[in-house]
Amino acid sequence: MFWLRVCSEGITPLIILDNDTVNHQQYIDEVLSVALKYGNNVFGDDLTFQQAGVKPHTHKLSQKWCTDLFRGLIDKDHWSPDSPYLNALNYSIWGEFVHQVNWNKAQSKQKKR
Repeated sequence: MFWLRVCSEGITPLIILDNDTVNHQQYIDEVLSVALKYGNNVFGDDLTFQQAGVKPHTHKLSQKWCTDLFRGLIDKDHWSPDSPYLNALNYSIWGEFVHQVNWNKAQSKQKKR
C-alpha cells in the first residue's frame, strides 16, 4: 500500500506502507505528518487538505489531528471521494502515472508473514 499526493505545485514524497491495512495511528504518524510538512512548505497558509471517508481518515483522533493542524480542511462530510469533480482528475493522474513508471525496474515489496 502506498500514499502519494499530486497538486498544482508538485508531488509529495512517496510513502510506502508495509501493512495491508492502515490504522488511524499509522495514518497520523506516517501519512498526515508528511502531508502537513509538504503542504506547509509548498503552500504555507494557503494549504487546504482534503479528507476522504476511509476508516483511518474518519477515526476521531485522525479527525482531531487534522482539525487541529490543517488550517484548511475539507473533511469526509464535505467532499466525497466519489465527487464527479475528482474522478476525472483521479483517472487522468493514474493514467499518466502508469505511463511514467519504468515497469522494468518497479518491484513489489515482499509481504511480511
